[in-house]
Amino acid sequence: MTATHYDLLVIGSGPAGQKAAIAAAKLKKRVAIAERRRMIGGSCLHTGTIPSKTLREAILYLSGFRQRTFYGKHYSVKEHITLKDLNFRVVSVLKHELEVVRAQLKRNDVAVLEGPARFIDPHTIEVEADDGKITATADHFLIACGTRPARHPEIECDGSHVFDSDQLLLQGQNIPRTAIVVGAGVIGLEYASMFSALNVEVTVIDARPKILDFVDEEMIEALSYHMRRNNVTFRLGEKVESVDVDDRDRVVASLESGKRVSAEALLYTVGRQANTDQLNIEAAGVTPDERGRLQVNENFQTQVPHIYAAGDVIGFPSLASASMEQGRLASCHMFDVPFKHTPELFPYGIYTIPEISMVGKSEQELTDAKVPYEVGLSRFEELAKGQMLGDETGLLKLIFDPDSHKLLGVHVIGEGASELVHIGQAVLSLGGNMDYLRDTVFNYPTLAEAYKVAALDGLNKL
Repeated sequence: MTATHYDLLVIGSGPAGQKAAIAAAKLKKRVAIAERRRMIGGSCLHTGTIPSKTLREAILYLSGFRQRTFYGKHYSVKEHITLKDLNFRVVSVLKHELEVVRAQLKRNDVAVLEGPARFIDPHTIEVEADDGKITATADHFLIACGTRPARHPEIECDGSHVFDSDQLLLQGQNIPRTAIVVGAGVIGLEYASMFSALNVEVTVIDARPKILDFVDEEMIEALSYHMRRNNVTFRLGEKVESVDVDDRDRVVASLESGKRVSAEALLYTVGRQANTDQLNIEAAGVTPDERGRLQVNENFQTQVPHIYAAGDVIGFPSLASASMEQGRLASCHMFDVPFKHTPELFPYGIYTIPEISMVGKSEQELTDAKVPYEVGLSRFEELAKGQMLGDETGLLKLIFDPDSHKLLGVHVIGEGASELVHIGQAVLSLGGNMDYLRDTVFNYPTLAEAYKVAALDGLNKL
């Protein structure tokens, strides 16, 4: 048994934990991260963001999806694609990213305590390392333990017919010809669109009448249209009562409405469960909600002031980019470093096919707030670069004040949307307006030129 004291002890090494630890280390604080064995980098690296987005790139390449505008809807780089083919790229990226994370922590003298951690009291944790138990104390804690797929008591994710998102990448079998995705949240829609790019017939089921209600309606209408064109069927407002495997070895989802939907595989992506139930967190005096999430104030403090929380464990927006900033800002507050927190200017990236990204206000938010606005649009198919890429789906929407011309929101769907949005983010952050975008010279031919086209379109309406 060994005991060590730290200025900051972080539980979880995902994006929030990493950035909090490194920010504190830069301030010459003594820092440690406690993480489960073989999970350095957290779920983001091993089962979430990095593998799923790498899988998406592998699918888009091997399926030839990006080239089908030119070479036909049946064009494919590889005729028979297996999960082994897709995982080859995933494993390569994961290995490299793991080395980057380890090197970064080592370079900043952040100690890594590998093993399950649990609180003994508000200032002490115990880590079950391979060579025995380690007791560590700290002045400050950051809980960044992340989440895992939530499970339905009546739906068993057996990893053979029925999967959750963590199990999907572990299989070496052939890709199914038909699939059911239960849950039309970000994760469910991302995987549904990936399957459809592989010519899998997909049925998406969700109890809610609308998908992604925090996204601009025009973007969602466009996404739904393009996914439907690519063999995705939406059954919204439908609740799954039970899931069984029939005598033909097919998964059958029975719906509350009496319908039965069958397919070769089912992916269950309804909600996430925070990992706080593994931390004996009650011993620290912190109380999670029914899904294990922690309530924090504007400084990311829990009800116990020296215990902070950041990342997916505090809930929406549950984005790796937001988690990184939350972790960094939590460290700044702990050690009295001034900071500015502007969550209203955080960009959102949804890696469906086509992808969606946005920053700032939507039309619905401005309408509800009774704020007048005007809109400028640019369609990628009307841009030279869009024609070169074969992107017939892309759309950039700029929302702005009709009097001051100040930019209020940016919404993009199409190739490179999550990269393109950052131009608008910079203009928003600096309080810029449509005149700037109209008068700026962009490289030609580029997708960035869409900003000038959209600015001209919007200003012409005035």
